[in-house]
Amino acid sequence: MYWAKETLEASLGHGSAEAVAPLVVGVPSESNLETPASMQNRRLALMAALAEGLPTLPAYIFQLNSLLASSPVDLKRVAEVILTDPSLTAQVLRLCNSAFVGCRQRVTRVEHALILLGTERLRTMVLTCSLVEYAGLRLTSEDFQSFWQHCFLTAALSERLARGAGYPHPEQAYLAGLLHDVGVLPLLIFVAQEANKPELGSGCICGESLERERECFGTDHCEVGRWIGTSWNFPPSLVEAMVNHHHPEEAESDPFLLGVIAAADRFCVSRGIVLGGGPPEPSAPGDSVDEPILQACLPQLAKEQIAKLAEMLETDFLHLIQLMEYGASGLFGGGIPTNPFRDAQR
Repeated sequence: MYWAKETLEASLGHGSAEAVAPLVVGVPSESNLETPASMQNRRLALMAALAEGLPTLPAYIFQLNSLLASSPVDLKRVAEVILTDPSLTAQVLRLCNSAFVGCRQRVTRVEHALILLGTERLRTMVLTCSLVEYAGLRLTSEDFQSFWQHCFLTAALSERLARGAGYPHPEQAYLAGLLHDVGVLPLLIFVAQEANKPELGSGCICGESLERERECFGTDHCEVGRWIGTSWNFPPSLVEAMVNHHHPEEAESDPFLLGVIAAADRFCVSRGIVLGGGPPEPSAPGDSVDEPILQACLPQLAKEQIAKLAEMLETDFLHLIQLMEYGASGLFGGGIPTNPFRDAQR
């Protein structure tokens, strides 16, 4: 989908200036302070890049997400949906035949590939396939890896938290958690390209704060997320998760879902799962921040339930990070673990 410049100008001109947890890229130079001209240059360049169009998500995205979240998974039906898209079919077979799966014989049938890949890896790949192709060649492997590690862990914990809190559509929590920070991608790509374009200025830091992003670009990743979610024709609750995950108190469409995503996001940040961050240590922080996070994001829950959910999040997080692979292989090169929480329910 392509938007006119005037529409982009209106869409990307708003946003909160409140500081958020760090997702840092770039180091500002003290000798190169921001100027109105450099911000305007960045804004125009970002608008031009967005106007060229982000990859579109296919129409079957919600259908596959629902199928892969069901118990048991109907692999025959999943295969039928995948086979309607030649590009996705090729991606599934290529991933399955890559070195990390370790197949002794070449896999040529989608049904066989689904069994070998597992539903969690397949689900994440299906939801992010277009974005991987869009961003994978434009970012360093380290930035791309840490970005998707944060998004995957937020998604997995969002779904688990949604189930534990009694949210009726936990598969939607997974999808919203996976895509909540997608607005960061165009900014990261722009910063990476900016290094080769001195006329645009330097010193941008993506995600350190919404205010800092607005100083650099005249917008922030939440407003970019609004544009992406709207252009992909997402339902209001998903767009809201992409726009207000730092401000769950501003929920209008689905306060419960937004609170779940915000809590999982803040939990991951509190454990150092941020852009540019290294592998976390499998140990809890010195002071307990879990219950205050849940109380702030999900005030409708009782104290007893919050205490149980906080304990559950810590246990699940420690389990997840032991399954994650950190390194240059990337999220789709072996870094997507199976979700032990969903598997345990089957």
